[in-house]
Amino acid sequence: MTDRCFSGTDALIYDDGMHDWPGEIDYYLKLANAVREKGQAVLDIACGTGRVALRLAQTGVRVVGMDLAPDMLAVAQKKTGSLPNVRWVKGDMRAFDLGERFGLVIIPVHSFQFMLTPQDQVKCLQCIRRHLLPGGLLVVHVDQIDHAWMGEIQPEKNPPFEAAGTEIHPQTGVRMRSLLKWVYERSTQTATLYKVLEELGGEDAVINRLELEPMPMHVVFRFEMEHLLCCVGLQVLHTYGDFYEHPYGEDSSDVIWLALEPAN
Repeated sequence: MTDRCFSGTDALIYDDGMHDWPGEIDYYLKLANAVREKGQAVLDIACGTGRVALRLAQTGVRVVGMDLAPDMLAVAQKKTGSLPNVRWVKGDMRAFDLGERFGLVIIPVHSFQFMLTPQDQVKCLQCIRRHLLPGGLLVVHVDQIDHAWMGEIQPEKNPPFEAAGTEIHPQTGVRMRSLLKWVYERSTQTATLYKVLEELGGEDAVINRLELEPMPMHVVFRFEMEHLLCCVGLQVLHTYGDFYEHPYGEDSSDVIWLALEPAN
C-alpha cells in the first residue's frame, strides 16, 4: 500500500475542496446519536481534516478521528476549537490499537479502497473488529466505478493529463488549474489517480506547478466486499446505493455497507 501523505499545502487544498455526499452527514448523525445514547463513542477511520468527525462531535458525540497523514490531522486539530469530545490519532488502518472499543466505526470517502491487497483488506477489517463493541456497527463507503469508464482507460503507463477545472488556493487566493489522469491496472483492480496543480498568473501563465502524490485505489466489487466482511466474522446488515438507504442497484454510483459485530 502506498501511504497517503500530503504536504501542508495539499492538506489545505484537500480540506477546501472536499464536499459532502447527498444525505451523508445526516446518515452518520443518525447512527452516531444512537451510539451516544448508549454512552458509546465513534471511530472515524481515514478522517482526513475532520469533515465528518467534527460534525458528529458538534452534536455531543464522543469521536476519535484517525488518519495516516500528520498534515491532515494538523488541519483537523486547528478546526477543533474548544470541542472537548474529539481527539485525533495518527494511525494505519491496517494496524492500530487505540485501547478502547466503539459502538460505531465509519470509513467515509471511499478510503477503504486504499487497501490495495486482500492481505491489507483483511488486516484492516480484523483490526476494526477488535475495536468494535458487541452489537457495534461498521459503515464502509466505497465507490461503484462504472465498468464502461474502466474499459475506456488505456493501460499505458504514461497517458496525457486532462484539464479538470480551476480552484482558488485557500491560503493565497491565487487561481490553480487542476490536471488529472487515471491509470487502471486490470490485473490488480487498481485505479490510480494522478493530479497536478498549476498556479496561474496573468493570461493563465503557469507560475508554479505542484504534482500531488499518486493515489492508487482498489476497485472493490460487490461480492468481493461481502466476502471480506463475512470472512472476518462481521454480519452484513444492509447494502445501500446511497445515504438515503435506497437499495443498491445497477445505477448506483456508490455502495454503503452496514455491518454488525455480533453480540457475544
